Amino acid sequence: MSDIITESRNENTKDIDILSTIEMVRKMNEEDKLVALAVEEELDNIAAAVDLIAKQFLKGGRLFYFGAGTSGRLGILDASECPPTFSVSDDMVQGIICGGDRALRKSVEGAEDDFDLGRKDAEVLTDNDIAVVISASGNPKYLLGVLSKADEIGTKTIAVTCNPKGRIYDEAGLVICAEVGPEVIAGSSRLKAGTAQKMILNMLTTGAMIKIGKTYENFMIDLQPVNEKLKDRAIRIVAQIADVSHSDALATLLRTNWEIKTAIVSLVMGYDTEKAREELKKHRGVLRKLLNQKVEA
Repeated sequence: MSDIITESRNENTKDIDILSTIEMVRKMNEEDKLVALAVEEELDNIAAAVDLIAKQFLKGGRLFYFGAGTSGRLGILDASECPPTFSVSDDMVQGIICGGDRALRKSVEGAEDDFDLGRKDAEVLTDNDIAVVISASGNPKYLLGVLSKADEIGTKTIAVTCNPKGRIYDEAGLVICAEVGPEVIAGSSRLKAGTAQKMILNMLTTGAMIKIGKTYENFMIDLQPVNEKLKDRAIRIVAQIADVSHSDALATLLRTNWEIKTAIVSLVMGYDTEKAREELKKHRGVLRKLLNQKVEA
């Protein structure tokens, strides 16, 4: 049996090729139920990673995801969702896939075995950044190269893996290891391992953004209202937080160039647009800190 759990055969699915379709998907669903439980076992490490990322963000640092194949694609997906969701710059969270952008759509054979390529790709890092290496098996030489270069630079490192015997487990500063067990199809780590990685990456960026004030309660107050759906959401957010009508929320958003937090501060505190922006800047854009002053007063 392989030391790489995701390469092992799953005893529960050996007959999957002769099952009825409903039995087949039921088996897959049963295996998927195990993923959330495996991630739950790593919540302490995930929380530590969130705090570390938020700390580096507040220093002006960036978050970089590195991965090959499915893991690399998941990193790029999570990074690409951050600017529209939290109104951050495109370079604050970045995904780098082994083999370059061509690897997003097609396999680049042999690239994950290239230690020097990992070192080269990691040259983008600084000592204020966070490097998260993602791999189900935890063994790509590419990622070992990334970790090697990150250590030289002084970059904090986190590994997201599903294999406690993987080599990145011993090389990263902090490890999140969701042991999801053998895949439904042996070696197909885009399944349970991929789902676990997606869940973990969701928590890393969402948690860190919450910690640095990118939400108010559970509202997405830093979203970019770039289409009708998001403009409607912005109006509802402002109306609910400021306790005003939708028409007043819309009028204020139009006056503040669709800046949700500026509109809320303007309505709640009675400030004009420029004063609202100034007060938000004083409070590092953290709406709760500013509104708490109103409550305490």
